[in-house]
Amino acid sequence: MEFITTNEALKAACDRLSGAGYVTVDTEFMRDSTFWPVLCLIQLAGPRPEDEIIIDPLAPDIDLAPFYELMRNRKVVKVFHAARQDIEIFFHQGNTIPDPLFDTQVAAMVCGFGDSIGYETLVRKLAGGSVDKSSRFTDWSRRALSEKQLQYAMADVTYLRTIYEVLAKRLTQTKRAHWVAEEMAVLQDPNTYAMRPENAWKRLKMRFRGQRGLAVLVEIAAWRERQAQERDIPRSRIMKDDALYEIATQIPKTIADLDALRAVPKGFSNSRLAPSLMEAIERGLAMKEEDIPVVEGPEPLPAGVGPLVELLKVLLKQKCEEHDVAQKLVANVSDLELIAAHAEADVPAMKGWRREIFGEDALRLKRGELAIGAKGKKIVLIDTKGR
Repeated sequence: MEFITTNEALKAACDRLSGAGYVTVDTEFMRDSTFWPVLCLIQLAGPRPEDEIIIDPLAPDIDLAPFYELMRNRKVVKVFHAARQDIEIFFHQGNTIPDPLFDTQVAAMVCGFGDSIGYETLVRKLAGGSVDKSSRFTDWSRRALSEKQLQYAMADVTYLRTIYEVLAKRLTQTKRAHWVAEEMAVLQDPNTYAMRPENAWKRLKMRFRGQRGLAVLVEIAAWRERQAQERDIPRSRIMKDDALYEIATQIPKTIADLDALRAVPKGFSNSRLAPSLMEAIERGLAMKEEDIPVVEGPEPLPAGVGPLVELLKVLLKQKCEEHDVAQKLVANVSDLELIAAHAEADVPAMKGWRREIFGEDALRLKRGELAIGAKGKKIVLIDTKGR
């Protein structure tokens, strides 16, 4: 294992890895007290045992340009497990999304290892190893790191080599590589990682009724997002979610009115943030009706469609067991409800490989061309059209 702290060593290592067929990648980061993740370590491993490196992004004057160039090198497959958070960091810090990309968590779901399978489980099942958990809660921003901590970090990419090779072979044998490629398109879409303040309200879990209050919520959520990004501190340090909701419900007219709200921090009206918050409230009150988002609740199911949804659940389970793929990757309950209620539902289950293994049969079930029966302890599908 090589621990890299200089630009010369980084360039040499990345040049060497640019000739590999693939590299496994992982990161260690901290974001407890910041809005943007603090990238603390980057772990890389090529197919050969000697190609194991850890990059120190916190080293003085380090320039990660060679690393990002490697991430963009289309001759080298970049292998991650549960890649989204890592890619988010690379996108925002280096304006880079790894390409080509392979996520072993997604591939494992395609290969029948269940929903959102963890790295440790794959290490045990496919690599015959185990992960030492003792350094899991390390403060990765502290220096110097011990040899034990570095070995723990390195294990996140060394076992990943075997996992990748096993899964890639299975995907080739089952002719499902294109299934994984379809899923990688979402992970490689820049919109997946965009943190636009105007969309911040969509992340709030609370439901909100009332158009004008919703307009205020949109603006104050955007206000909080901008403040958090500019100051690089967690959103909750600016204002908690329940305070945003209370403001949007009560709609204070003056700065002094903020003091009457229970969820707003005491003394906030005297802070230098209070005037800009009131300006955001005023923008919400002035928002044109046609610009206020329309938040639609769950569409009520048509009368009598409930039993069909239950049949679709059985069909989904049967088809996923038949094809040895995780149900979560194919459809969820909301998707099944939409399929039951509409002739052509706009859901992932009705597109691409999902339609091939499930969607078409779901439509046949709806049309009465397919029946579900039992034979002994097994569920069987019966073609009624040909009978």
